[in-house]
Amino acid sequence: MSTAIALRLASPLDSEGFPASSAWNAAPPVLFDSDWQGKNADPMRQTEVRLLWTPESLFLRFRCCFRDITIFPKDEPGADPSGRRWQLWDRDVAEVFLQPDPSQPRRYFEFEVSPNGLWIDLEIRPGEKLDPRSGMKRRVSHGVCKKIWLAELAIPMRSLVSAFDPSAAWRVNFFRVEGPSEPRFYSSWRPTHTPQPNFHVPEAFGTLAFA
Repeated sequence: MSTAIALRLASPLDSEGFPASSAWNAAPPVLFDSDWQGKNADPMRQTEVRLLWTPESLFLRFRCCFRDITIFPKDEPGADPSGRRWQLWDRDVAEVFLQPDPSQPRRYFEFEVSPNGLWIDLEIRPGEKLDPRSGMKRRVSHGVCKKIWLAELAIPMRSLVSAFDPSAAWRVNFFRVEGPSEPRFYSSWRPTHTPQPNFHVPEAFGTLAFA
């Protein structure tokens, strides 16, 4: 499968501005558990992604199975009070790369969230990683009995496109990183096939369609 489907949200948002838990069930799941080369599948590190949308927001939910969790502390000296953390990818994260305009193949957006709710948003251009000030919101929870963490993202459409057109096809890829030191587990929905772990391969992105 090379196309992810974002389903239009028909029900109201909850008090925190996210879809109700039952609304996610209708969204088709995207599943992956192999590394960035499409090898070494590990079901205990499977990632499930579901997507919903409204004209105002794109919503994503990551369901992340894990073996271990490695995180930056929220209260480390110099930490941003908002939870935004540079180089968040040096610890465990779930990531989505979005390219709303495929005619600009080297420009896309990167959104990451950690198991303890730290986050980063970036606009990627050739030779640059910019702060898009997206206004992304996130919410993280953990399974009580199973080794699973859940992360929900709410990304304002206005931070991605000047005018949202649900008939337009975007480009997208989803990733996970787990582990305190190399070799870490770098997993990818659409394999990038690079010799060393590298998610920044937009030509490997799949398609995001809005239904």
